[in-house]
Amino acid sequence: MSSRPPRVRALSVAELDLDAPDGTVLSLRPAPGGPALVDGDVYALVRLRGRPVATVVGAVAAGEDPAAVLGALARERLAAAGPGGDAERLAARSEQKPGPPPRTSVVVATRERPEQLARALDSLLVQDHPDFEVVVVDNAPWSTDTYDLVTGKYADRVRYVREDTPGLAVAHNAGLAAADGTVLAFTDDDVIADPHWLTALTEPFAADRGLGCVTGLILPARLGTPAQVLLESHGGFAKGFAPRLYDPAEPPADEPLFPFTAGSFGSGANMAFRADALRQVGGFDPATGTGTAAKGGDDLYAFVAVLSAGFRLRYTAEALVWHHHRDTWQDLRNQAYGYGAGLTAYLTATLVRSPRLLPALLARLPRGLAYARTMTARRGETAGGAADGTPGAGVPGDHGTHHHPWPRSLSRLERRGMLYGPIGYAKARLRQAGAR
Repeated sequence: MSSRPPRVRALSVAELDLDAPDGTVLSLRPAPGGPALVDGDVYALVRLRGRPVATVVGAVAAGEDPAAVLGALARERLAAAGPGGDAERLAARSEQKPGPPPRTSVVVATRERPEQLARALDSLLVQDHPDFEVVVVDNAPWSTDTYDLVTGKYADRVRYVREDTPGLAVAHNAGLAAADGTVLAFTDDDVIADPHWLTALTEPFAADRGLGCVTGLILPARLGTPAQVLLESHGGFAKGFAPRLYDPAEPPADEPLFPFTAGSFGSGANMAFRADALRQVGGFDPATGTGTAAKGGDDLYAFVAVLSAGFRLRYTAEALVWHHHRDTWQDLRNQAYGYGAGLTAYLTATLVRSPRLLPALLARLPRGLAYARTMTARRGETAGGAADGTPGAGVPGDHGTHHHPWPRSLSRLERRGMLYGPIGYAKARLRQAGAR
C-alpha cells in the first residue's frame, strides 16, 4: 500500500545572473520551460556572467522585488564561499579561449512522448556548438508520432533511427552505431538544454586525449509538487558546482569505493563519451536501463566501464540541462525502487562482463554495504527545514542538506530494489537471449 506524500510547499524556479560575486543583477527570469515567478518560495540558479555557480532559496513576499531579494541571497552565498571559490574559478575560466570542441553527435532516446521531445529538440537545435548533429532513437514505438514529428517538423535537421527492442541501453547503442561524431553526447527527452550546454560538455575532450567521459549539471525546471521538491531536496540529479576530475591512475582519496560509486559521477540525462572509448568497452550493457527488467543502471555501467578501461572522467557544472522531474507521488515511488534496482543491476553487469574487477569489488564490499544502508536510510530534515514542509536554510539540490525528510516508505522501496537488481538483470539477459 502506497504511503501518502508529505506536506511540502511548491517553489518557483528561476535563474539569476550577476555581473560579479558582489555585483548587480543582470537578469532574473523563470527557468526555461517553467511557469512565471509568483510570490512565495523561489529556488534560483545563480549565474556569474552566464556561468552557473550556485543555487539559493528565498521567500519573496507580496510587493517585494524578487531580483533584489534573490540578488542579496546570492551575494551572501558567494561571499560565504570566500576568495578563490568556485564562482571565481568559473569566472576566470570564462576569460580563457579554449580550442574548438570536436564534432559531436547528440543522441536522444525517446518513446511515445512527442510533446516533450519537441521541447528538447528545440533547445538542442540552438546550441552554440560549431559542429554537431542530433540523432533521435525511437525506442520500441507503437505509433508513428515520433517519426512524424522528426521527419516533419525537424526534417533535414534531426536524424531519425528506429530501434524496436525496448530498453534505454539498447536505444543508446543504436545511437552509437548511427552516430558520426568523435564525441557522443546523450540527453533525455524531458530536458531543456542551456544554449552553451553542448560546447561546455565537449570542449574538455579537445584538451585531454585521455578523457573518456564528461558529465554535467542537471537542475529542476519545476518544483511544483511534493514529489519534485522531495527528489531535489535529497540531491535530485545535481552533483554540485565544483569541477571534478576522476582519474583511475590516481583514485580520489575521499571516495574509498571508487570506481563503484558511479552515482557520484553524473547521470544519463547529461553525459558525453569519446566515441572510440565507448566503443572500446562495448557500449552500454543492453540488459540494463529503463525499459528492461533491470529498471536502470545503464549510465552507471558505462561510467565504470570507461574508468576501468583507463580513461578519465570529468564533471563540469558549466554544461547545464534543466530536467522536468516526474510530478506524481507514484512516479517518485517508482523512481526510488528503480534507483535501488539499477544500482545493483549495474554492479552485476560490471562483474558479469568484467570478472577481473571482482577482487576490487569484494575488497570494497563491507564499506559498500554500509554506504548502501546510509543512502537508503530515512533521511531526516536539518535544523533549517521542518517536517511540515516549512522551508529553512537548506537548499534543494545541495547534497546532505535534507531540506525535507525522506519517508521510510521510499527507503524501503530503494532497499527492495537493491535486492531485486541482480534478479532483474538476469531476467533481462534471458529475455535478450530468447529474442535472439
